Amino acid sequence: MQKNDVRDVVFLHGWGSGAGIWDDLARRLAPRFRVRALPLPGYGADTASGTHSLQAIVAAIARAAPRRCGVVGWSLGGEVALAWARRAGHQVQRLALIATTPCFTSRPGWRCATAPAVLREIGRSLAADRAGTLARFAAVQARGDAHARQVARLLKQSSERSAPGEVLKAGLAVLSNTDLRRELPRVQQPAVVLHGARDCVVPPAAGRRLAAALPNARFALLRDCAHAPFLSQPERVARTLREFFDE
Repeated sequence: MQKNDVRDVVFLHGWGSGAGIWDDLARRLAPRFRVRALPLPGYGADTASGTHSLQAIVAAIARAAPRRCGVVGWSLGGEVALAWARRAGHQVQRLALIATTPCFTSRPGWRCATAPAVLREIGRSLAADRAGTLARFAAVQARGDAHARQVARLLKQSSERSAPGEVLKAGLAVLSNTDLRRELPRVQQPAVVLHGARDCVVPPAAGRRLAAALPNARFALLRDCAHAPFLSQPERVARTLREFFDE
């Protein structure tokens, strides 16, 4: 790949958040790249109806994105980015995966994950108290971070403008059912996997294994960060992304 080949960079947010979560990081990259934070279907101003399967999400994002772009995916957005890169290698040039796992729930041989019962409980809680559930999830995502209070506040603000309950429930199903591990050897794009050392949602071991399974990836561990390192250490993450997309 030639230097400076990436001109457009697309950002994909995580579950229970929204495209606005990228505002600060996108501004830091905007002088160098054309940046676009896309809402996942059903989030924010996007009122797309219909199914919200992983395949449907990928198809919608592919239609909305530039013809060629680098992609930054966080958490659920990272899983979407991986599936998109596998499906449309001509469109996705490079992958930056933040707090991403190819398989969110634990399975035989895959213990660096969340127990399925935890997602079921989140689903029940969501149906009874959407706002409270999202606020608690924001706190869990920030837990252990050196800037936990600030990160939790930003995550909570983003969650308040995220998606209706049925879209959030569908997102939990995607997290519960998706297992991309067998697809990873066929994701040929250059990739960088960024992971907070204190992540309580996606264990750092999952990020290490993801990077090891991708043919052309490297892993970077960010100390003192939890599940949202781009909120905790935005300039460090921005610098890493600028260097990666400029290679």
